[in-house]
Formats: sequence, C-alpha cells, structure tokens
Amino acid sequence: MKSLRYIVPLAVFLVLVGFLAVGLKLDPRKVPSPLIGKPAPAFKLPRLDDPAQTVSRDSMLGKVWVLNVWASWCGPCREEHPHVVAFARSKAAPLVGLNYKDARTDALAWLKELGNPYDVSLSDLDGRVGIDFGVYGVPETFVIDKRGVIRFKQIGPLTAEVLNSQIVPLLKELNG
Repeated sequence: MKSLRYIVPLAVFLVLVGFLAVGLKLDPRKVPSPLIGKPAPAFKLPRLDDPAQTVSRDSMLGKVWVLNVWASWCGPCREEHPHVVAFARSKAAPLVGLNYKDARTDALAWLKELGNPYDVSLSDLDGRVGIDFGVYGVPETFVIDKRGVIRFKQIGPLTAEVLNSQIVPLLKELNG
C-alpha cells in the first residue's frame, strides 16, 4: 500500500509532462481561429488618412476582401510588407489595412517610407476591433467573403508561399 502512495503521484506527474512535451511541439501559427466560418465582427473605424471618414464592416458586404492587421512598431510587419505590396499590385481583392494600437503620425510615416499597398487603412487606436477579430499579435491577415464571413486567418507575416498556395486560390474560389 505504501508504494501505491508514491506510484499514483508519479504517474500523474508523467502524464502531465507528456502533455507539456506535446504542447511545446505545436506551432501556434497553425492554431485554427474560432472565428473561421463566422461573421466578421461589426466595426466602424476612422480612415487612417482621413479620420473624418469612417469605414464599417457593413460597407464591405458584397465584396470578397482581405484585412491585414499591421503597426509601424511591428518588426514582422516590415518583413511581410514587400509581400503585401506585391499582393496589392495583383488586384486580387480589395486590401484593407487595420493599423493596430499605433500613433497616426507614426503609421502615416511608415506607409510613406515603405509604400502604401492598402485600398484603405483604418485606425484601431485602442485595439478593440483587433481584439474582436481575435488578434493576439501583429501581423495577422484575414480573408472575408461577400457575406462578411471570415474564411481564412494567417497568424504572423504573409509570405509568397502563403499568398500563392492559400490566399490567392481561396480568393479565386470565393469570387468565382
């Protein structure tokens, strides 16, 4: 009986270590978003270039569009920016930027320096819309269909591979 007193806690400990080992091998970029297949959160935000004008989720209904969450203080956003610019040139879908928790002047200077690929960029100063979209780090990118349903989420920087193998084919399917 005394040996059982030590074996049970040891077994529980080993099971927990096993779960931890499996969890540490998972890629957080492959965690599916619970928002896939659900309507994009409602929002109404000021344009970055003209805060007197606003854009809402409802104004995007009827279009397949791409939402790219970015910030001037984000190193990986700078890394992905050439891919975002190349994608914008393709005109595969309207590209909306969501400037996340960033000073307007810093964001505008960043776009002036690196080029502005966005059809429109919105200012999410307090990050509430980003939180509604489940953003937990920038950059993140979403594909939203004509009915306003989120169909894809990329966590982390866009790459040519992700654009060509996942996003562009999905856009063709949704627009087809």
